[in-house]
Amino acid sequence: MRRFPASVYGVGEEPDPRFSLANERTFLAWTRTALALIAGGVALEVLGLDLHPGLRLAASMLLMIAGTAVAPLAWWEWMRAERALRQSKPLPGAFSAVLLAIVVVAVGGLVIAGVLWR
Repeated sequence: MRRFPASVYGVGEEPDPRFSLANERTFLAWTRTALALIAGGVALEVLGLDLHPGLRLAASMLLMIAGTAVAPLAWWEWMRAERALRQSKPLPGAFSAVLLAIVVVAVGGLVIAGVLWR
């Protein structure tokens, strides 16, 4: 029986199921993070908080764009980790985590500026 994606399951050997399941849980956590970012962006704009309108919109859009980008990045990170597990190689670094940290800092800065310049 063929498994999807072949680019992951077609290499190496089956790892311990606990490691694959942990990798899947990490993927699901990233997916929840993507949903939370999108929801936060929508809430920030829909609630119409007393912030500078331009900065509020920028923060909202940044959250929604980041959430939309995190979902495919989560899939990419899952594939990279699963391939490494199957080939008994060291796990790759979490590139997405650095990007997410930058976005969170940027959004925080926009919200702070929005409060100060309302």
